[in-house]
Amino acid sequence: MDVPLWLALIVVGYLGIKLFRPPVWLIAVILLGGYLLADSLLAPVINTAIK
Repeated sequence: MDVPLWLALIVVGYLGIKLFRPPVWLIAVILLGGYLLADSLLAPVINTAIK
């Protein structure tokens, strides 16, 4: 069964918000930090560490 990545992220995000109820500012910080980190000089290092 092939599930698109965007669908899996939506489901995991929805369940995470419903079950753990994190504050809105924490969600914003995590999303902004991930966006900024993906465009930084550390992105290739993180990419090789993940693979």
